[in-house]
Amino acid sequence: MMKMENEINVTVPLEVVKASEIEPKEVKWLWYPYIPFGKVTLLQGDPGDGKSKLMLSIAALLSKGEALPFTDEEVEPMTIIYQTTEDDADDTVVPRFNSAGGNGENLIFIKEDEKSLSFGDNRIAEAIEKYHAKLLILDPMSSYIGENCSMNNANETRAEFNHLIAVAKNTGCAIVIIAHMNKMRDTNPLYRTNGSIDIAGAARSILAITRTPNKEAPAERYMVQVKSNLAPTGSAILFEVAEKGVDFISEMEMTAEEAFQSLAPKMGRPNDKEIKAKEFLLEMLKDGEMLSSDCEERLEAAGFKKSTIKKAKKKAGVISRKRGFLWYWSLPMGDIPRE
Repeated sequence: MMKMENEINVTVPLEVVKASEIEPKEVKWLWYPYIPFGKVTLLQGDPGDGKSKLMLSIAALLSKGEALPFTDEEVEPMTIIYQTTEDDADDTVVPRFNSAGGNGENLIFIKEDEKSLSFGDNRIAEAIEKYHAKLLILDPMSSYIGENCSMNNANETRAEFNHLIAVAKNTGCAIVIIAHMNKMRDTNPLYRTNGSIDIAGAARSILAITRTPNKEAPAERYMVQVKSNLAPTGSAILFEVAEKGVDFISEMEMTAEEAFQSLAPKMGRPNDKEIKAKEFLLEMLKDGEMLSSDCEERLEAAGFKKSTIKKAKKKAGVISRKRGFLWYWSLPMGDIPRE
């Protein structure tokens, strides 16, 4: 049987390169360690969790050259490209951006009146280069991945992402894609990305937003780093969704798994050691916050293992906050200053 034309193997000459011939490059950061320049970052969360408001607040700071949350490094004012199909620019995006204090001269939109954008559209690279944009935000992923791309097909999604990966690498622009999560609430946050796992594989950093278990503050959110290929995983960030955008409250000593499990229903029989460790924690912190290192030292001296301490801390709802270079523990109902 004759082979079809697209089945014919094409011989390609063998070429190799030695590691010694490759010059290592230092990763540059828009927001260390969350958003790298020249790479694709994924920001995901459930509808209504404040993903767009978070990115618009970040864009507002960058447009004025102000330092991003929990950094002291001011930057030159930069141009941001914001593309969204979920909100209109005139009645939602721009008013939110203005409320957050952004400089409107540095926020631009690529017109999509005649043709919708997709990952492979050459207008993206053209706009980045022409306006020297340092950040591109695409909101949401499902609108820009391409109408002919099945998000569950690994080959198709990888091919589409390769377009954006190349643009980010060639221009040095940081690209953030906003995405909704799937409904698999009991799984690792890494597997809650909608579509093929190759989507999560293509991003160098994955951030996620989830609500906090604090029912007295329904506007509070955690931003956690689910994946970090280029740096150590960043601290969780506690913020509050407000009318004008978001208010950043504090860094927290919390993993992505812990943030999402804090909302999951608790099952199984209670463990006596964990109950005692929890009671010890509650008694120790009843008068106010303490250094986390002191807390751990006392718990270990009382005979509790690190794994038990970790579980008891979660069950007690203990909050970790960073001040300077030190971490502190406190109870959720305590009077905690917001810096």
